[in-house]
Amino acid sequence: MNQLLKDKLSLLPMNPGCYLMKDAKGQVIYVGKAKRLKNRVKSYFTGSHNGKTARLVREIVDFEYIITTSELEALVLEINLIKKYDPKYNIMLTDDKHYPYIKITNEQHPRLVITRKIKKDGGKYFGPYPNATAANETLRLLNKLYPLRKCHTIPKKVCLYYHIHQCLGPCEYEVSSAVYKPYLDEISRVLKGDYSKIKADLVKRMEAAAENLEFERAKEYRDLMYHIEATIEKQKMTLNDFIDRDVFGYAEEDGRVCVQVFFIRQGKVIEREVSIFDGISDVHEAVMTFIGRFYQGSNTLKPKEIFIPATLDQELLSALLDVKVVVPKQGEKKELVELAMKNAQMALSEKMQLIEKQEERTLKAVEKLGELLNLPTPHRIEAFDNSHHQGMDTVSAMVVFTDGRPDKKEYRKYKITTTSDGDDYQAMKEVVYRRYFKVLNEGLPAPDLIVMDGGKGQVRVAMEVLASLNLAIPVVGLVKDERHRTSILLDGRDMEEIDLKKKGRANVFNLLTRIQDEVHRFVLSFHHQSSKNRQLTSILDEIPGIGPKRKRVLIQNFGSLEKMLEADDQQYQQLGFSNELISRIKLFISEELQKKDEISR
Repeated sequence: MNQLLKDKLSLLPMNPGCYLMKDAKGQVIYVGKAKRLKNRVKSYFTGSHNGKTARLVREIVDFEYIITTSELEALVLEINLIKKYDPKYNIMLTDDKHYPYIKITNEQHPRLVITRKIKKDGGKYFGPYPNATAANETLRLLNKLYPLRKCHTIPKKVCLYYHIHQCLGPCEYEVSSAVYKPYLDEISRVLKGDYSKIKADLVKRMEAAAENLEFERAKEYRDLMYHIEATIEKQKMTLNDFIDRDVFGYAEEDGRVCVQVFFIRQGKVIEREVSIFDGISDVHEAVMTFIGRFYQGSNTLKPKEIFIPATLDQELLSALLDVKVVVPKQGEKKELVELAMKNAQMALSEKMQLIEKQEERTLKAVEKLGELLNLPTPHRIEAFDNSHHQGMDTVSAMVVFTDGRPDKKEYRKYKITTTSDGDDYQAMKEVVYRRYFKVLNEGLPAPDLIVMDGGKGQVRVAMEVLASLNLAIPVVGLVKDERHRTSILLDGRDMEEIDLKKKGRANVFNLLTRIQDEVHRFVLSFHHQSSKNRQLTSILDEIPGIGPKRKRVLIQNFGSLEKMLEADDQQYQQLGFSNELISRIKLFISEELQKKDEISR
């Protein structure tokens, strides 16, 4: 512990508040809260720690703190600071997850869609579904059973869905809201967990089809019933009060915590979410923070009630979440919390061994990579790759791996401006210069190692650029063999070739392969998106009154023709579009999408 830390520890107050731990680069690497700041922060520098906490303490060279007037204020502040800094040692929670919901759209001719965004658009949302496959399967089933429209834009004539009785054909026939109502009511009942009527109807249809010797259709109805049982009816845990609620349980072992959430909708447990994290010094505090962050953002619908075990602070969570928080004392409700706790314990004991082994292999691979290169352990690795199409539209991308794992918030994309003929060396020269000029100018964290997807030429270009910026960052290249498989690690300092296939280097080989695959995937996805944007731009060029500035606004805010058509007029008005221009844009896009539908058919 350095003298600065000792001095600051002696001055800590006993107030509640938040503390921010910093590393040698001045980055915030951990944010925590405490009832008494002095006791909590001192605890990091006294006694022994292991695992993630030990690694955190080794990196701390400074800290800041903010006092609050209450524990609730500290919890709210902690959540906001974690969201702001995204520190690497804070547990990875679900505040960035956007669970899928099934939505009945609020349109003249409604549709069923899967969405991850909750909007105040009059639509009905059902979920959440942490298991996206279950959401897709349920949607597919409902689309087979109920004749709502399937197309995004209404075509000029009926399509296959009409002929197989899966659409009412609003493109050709008048369909009133009264006709849709019984279908929408039945769909709502099914999505709320009441599937008794749908099963009874299918039995009748199956029997009628069999009597008419329509055996194929009878088989189809039978398969649909099996499908209901597999995707909807399989959940047997129920409560009879039909209230939407989430149930939290947790388990802890050696600083590792598992939180289990049951999503109960209309009295039925429809899904569950399991989160496991480690390096926890105060379990109750960590779980409280987890629950607080769980409902952050506009894409999570809060239930009517939240059930928690008695070990958590009911009043604090009620004040934070502005929703009814209950500690069940007896009966089925208490059993649900106990079941969540039991599931958390089982998940922890079953999965943590696998996680430990994987993390151990990953950290050892990073350490072994440093040993092979005779360098300190490269905690932060930045890797680059280029992509172009027949020499045109060159783009580059950078991915970041921290302690052997992808750090996606640090990924960057680059449109190349200094070459348009597929010159890989010039593209790499530009992107490396842009990246590390910005690192110098803005005081961003520099990597411990740079990885180039290429051989001597790419490595030399990168080293020349770094030298021009007076930066001494090690650079390596990944060289492929005659079978186009990476097998050599090229050390840029002396161009030494290190054989990755040698015994004892499998973990390093796997790590570098993951990095190479990830940067390749990322740059290709960027190239694909750039091509789509270019096509979109050319289509928007045809709309009268849409110049470069408005095109850019449309692409940045909507990203596709479909989303431009879906957006309501108020969204356009907020971006400065007149009513006349909005009508022109939507009419043009509707016609354009209709052309695409006709071509695809």
